[in-house]
Amino acid sequence: MAKKVQTTLDFDRELFKRSVLYNVKTLYRKNIEEATDQEIFQAVGYAIKDAIVDHWMTTQKEYEKKDPKIVYYMSMEFLMGRALGNNLINLQAYKAVKECLEELGVDINVIEDQEPDAALGNGGLGRLAACFLDSLATLGYGAYGCGIRYRYGMFKQKIRDGFQVEVPDNWLAVNNPFELRRPEYTKQVKFGGYVSVSVDENGRNVFRQENYQVVNAVPYDLPIVGYGNGIVNTLRIWDAQPVECFQLDSFDKGEYQKAVEQENLARNIVEVLYPNDNHWAGKELRLKQQYFFISASVQEAVEKYMRTHDDVRKMYEKVTFQLNDTHPTVAVAELMRILMDDYYLTWDEAWDVTTKVCAYTNHTIMAEALEKWPIELFSRLLPRIYQIVEEINRRFILDIEKKYPYETGITQEKIKKMAIVYDGQVKMAHLAIVAGYSVNGVARLHTEILKNQELKDFYEMFPEKFNNKTNGITQRRFLLHANPLLADWVTEHIGDDWITDLSKIKKLKVYANDEQCRQEFMNIKYRNKVRLAEYIMEHNGVEVDPRSIFDVQVKRLHEYKRQLLNILHVMYLYNQIKEHPDMEFYPRTFIFGAKAAAGYKNAKLTIKLINSVADVINNDESIDGKIKVVFIENYRVSNAELIFAASDVSEQISTASKEASGTGNMKFMLNGAITLGTMDGANVEIVEEVGKENAVIFGLSSDEVINYENNGGYDPMDIFNSDEDIRKVLMQLVNGFYSHNDTELFRTLYNSLLNTESTDKADRYFILKDFRSYAEAQKKIEEFYKDEERWAKAAILNVACSGKFTSDRTIQEYVDDIWHLDKVKLPKKKVSDK
Repeated sequence: MAKKVQTTLDFDRELFKRSVLYNVKTLYRKNIEEATDQEIFQAVGYAIKDAIVDHWMTTQKEYEKKDPKIVYYMSMEFLMGRALGNNLINLQAYKAVKECLEELGVDINVIEDQEPDAALGNGGLGRLAACFLDSLATLGYGAYGCGIRYRYGMFKQKIRDGFQVEVPDNWLAVNNPFELRRPEYTKQVKFGGYVSVSVDENGRNVFRQENYQVVNAVPYDLPIVGYGNGIVNTLRIWDAQPVECFQLDSFDKGEYQKAVEQENLARNIVEVLYPNDNHWAGKELRLKQQYFFISASVQEAVEKYMRTHDDVRKMYEKVTFQLNDTHPTVAVAELMRILMDDYYLTWDEAWDVTTKVCAYTNHTIMAEALEKWPIELFSRLLPRIYQIVEEINRRFILDIEKKYPYETGITQEKIKKMAIVYDGQVKMAHLAIVAGYSVNGVARLHTEILKNQELKDFYEMFPEKFNNKTNGITQRRFLLHANPLLADWVTEHIGDDWITDLSKIKKLKVYANDEQCRQEFMNIKYRNKVRLAEYIMEHNGVEVDPRSIFDVQVKRLHEYKRQLLNILHVMYLYNQIKEHPDMEFYPRTFIFGAKAAAGYKNAKLTIKLINSVADVINNDESIDGKIKVVFIENYRVSNAELIFAASDVSEQISTASKEASGTGNMKFMLNGAITLGTMDGANVEIVEEVGKENAVIFGLSSDEVINYENNGGYDPMDIFNSDEDIRKVLMQLVNGFYSHNDTELFRTLYNSLLNTESTDKADRYFILKDFRSYAEAQKKIEEFYKDEERWAKAAILNVACSGKFTSDRTIQEYVDDIWHLDKVKLPKKKVSDK
């Protein structure tokens, strides 16, 4: 008799197996022995979707019945990862399906590996959005994720001769069995043209966009399965389709380009995430993308509300929009447009609704990262939207003048700093703050810096809007699925309540003092390191020792995240070993993973440097494998799961005051890695939870960095001239040591640190200033690791103290303080497992 496994779906093993076999036969005209692994994945995916759809329909019917308030989480990115394993985990059917597939002669791990990662996001912003959707469904709150169905994502990263090469990530080349096309909800989105004004019979101005281009926005829905509760919410991603695919009359006249221009317009909008915007066409495409998915989402949100309600003025009672960074901020003006132009609300009525519906999350401290659009581009592409933004700005300036009368002498300065439209630009963060009813940062330190530095003037004017919501991650993806060995060990010791209440994981603390438990824990870590070592051997051809310290930095590549500091330190260690061959040194494997934006030259050059250093060090037999350097190509959710589980050291080394929060730091912590970092972002709160003795902190504080910046920085040449070791490392950038005698290859990185040929600030991210402190911290890590008992205890305590950093806690805080959603529970069904 088959072993029973508790599931939430009414899981009939024989029916599932029959469904898989039937799908293989009807989709591919094969039996399962003949089918490829990809074909079996498709068959399994469709069988699981059949079960999910039942829950999806039940959920929607319950929402229709109870009419809860809904949050629309609007984001340019949703970094979902693979869907099959996550759906099975949340259906509590993973073990049952694994056993069924084994009975069919199929390995579930092989089948999961057939699924491409959905190319709908890139970095922490997108992964946060994915975690939030998981938590919303698990906690039983009604939600839609709203985004774009990118055909190629950002890009698939290839490393060729050490350089990043961007190739299309054609994730839709194979069918996605979990998506549903919903053409009945198609919306039209208009670009360009001009606005005409007429007066209706009631003497009211009527605004109409004329002579515009138009595309159809066609939604595809992906199910977001809650853990163990039957709730299935929706991620709605919009595809662009031409209104008319092919204009035969233009083709017949020989106007071949015109014949397909609508198709080309639609295709370009959804081609890639974050098109390179260091040229005008790229900026225009980005703005088109943002308005495209926002217009479609807002249109549908209003229509959905009005299908069951009769007064659009009360929409805020049942609908809230969360704007995930500045990208979706055009939702403010789009909602105003719809309410005034389509539903005939007055300005004041529309503004009352909009300012009770829209809330804004800020994800950056750096002013240059807050989106601004040239007026010429914005007004030409979105003429009606620009009119509305201009009027919002005009009224806001009147508010500034009222609060800061001209006799105070600061009015003009306040307008300059706070206006939405100023100096030829439309400032999207300012629009979001003025119109939003809530403005939140994503870590306590980040929020304080926003209030006291970057957004100080707005905080002074609207203190009631500002609040903090420290980010979180879903333990179901990043422990239960990513690290089954550790997840099972945790459950054996404290039960499985942690899966939906991560605060319960603190019960593990007592086991940090148990010798056998420490040994079990470190054995699990070792087995995960072996798994990652096998991946590295397969993909990089580099043999790494699982007994070495796995020191890991995986995240988006940006100068403030300081991958450059990390690799410069590796160069320094290599020099030390070469100069002192007999020095005591615990073997280290330095693992990097990161994508650099296609137009970001210094970031791409840092990737080349990492790979060039790896080539030299990994092939130097004289150091006897004491250091290995690995750059993992095409970092994404699926290989991140392997990496987090195997990591010993979590590199969180951003320049203090620059990282809003970070969520990688939380994923490492949850999997028992020790944080090596600055007191930046959520690192501050991680150290508070786990204790300073169980992390290694270095570098300038955020206050010290801000003080330097306010006073013109510092002179890195002082360090260059006085520190021989640092000077040697920097000279290796320009003496050809790592570049086959090409002394110019890394010159730009050298110049960025020392400012030898530029008027820019030298070393603006304080890499050299923090270098010695970082080197000392790395020595502490080595001594720490050699004390096996202390390390194992600290690693277990990191897991045990991770409870705060669940996205379930973050979402509950959003619900309690910002959204005020209604929890929905489905009627309980009897579970049978045959």
